[in-house]
Amino acid sequence: MPHVHSGDAEIVYEAIGEGPPVLLLHPFPANRALWMPAAQALIDRYRLILPDLRGHGDSGVGEGPATMEKHAADLVRVLDDAGVGRAAIAGVSIGGYVFFEFWRRHRGRVAGVILCDTKAQADTPEGRAARLRAAADVMEHGTEPFIESMVPKLLGKTTLSTRPDLVDGARRMMLKMTPAGISAVQKGMAERPDSVAALRTIDVPALVVVGDEDVLSPVADAELMRQNIAGSELKVIPRAGHYAVWEQHEAVGAVVRDFLGAVKGF
Repeated sequence: MPHVHSGDAEIVYEAIGEGPPVLLLHPFPANRALWMPAAQALIDRYRLILPDLRGHGDSGVGEGPATMEKHAADLVRVLDDAGVGRAAIAGVSIGGYVFFEFWRRHRGRVAGVILCDTKAQADTPEGRAARLRAAADVMEHGTEPFIESMVPKLLGKTTLSTRPDLVDGARRMMLKMTPAGISAVQKGMAERPDSVAALRTIDVPALVVVGDEDVLSPVADAELMRQNIAGSELKVIPRAGHYAVWEQHEAVGAVVRDFLGAVKGF
């Protein structure tokens, strides 16, 4: 498995398929495996780059908070190692937060963007405080209580009631994270800047995707992004929550494939 040293962490990634490059960024607290089912709709046409973000999956966590600046720098190292100059980027949840930082610093390397179940707003003071409490609690009590508290928030009500296989698969992914990883990533997300103003600077093709049962980044957040990114489109995925890419992978894979087919010049 390819890996790169980025600052104080080793970042693991996977590259599959051939064609124009597409960087797929997973949500917290999962890993690159979350994209794999949806990626089957893309693999015959695109070269897919799937990193485990810092602190997730097989990647290292480094020292201190896993800030958006660190994640963006990690992506530069991954793209350079993979020989990719410019790519379309799809980011779910924290993957969207990382995209916004990457856009601010390296927009010339972005051919198009897909923002899935994410939001541009920074955390509220209450949300920031909750993240910091969780970062402390997981170091004291381990990962399982935190993961169990997150499952009903991350997965839609339809998935929770009808797809125990998807619930179990998501839980297994989440349990790969260490207490140190969860703590560092939560602290990094708590520090992230507001990106609403940055939306109006996005001048590449853009697609916003959201599960209609997402309670963490609901349809209203997706609509705000669509309204502020000129020329963007919004696709609402039925019967899916925050992990829509995992829960309804065929539907998401199809809309992503259709969108990428219209992105030129990369």
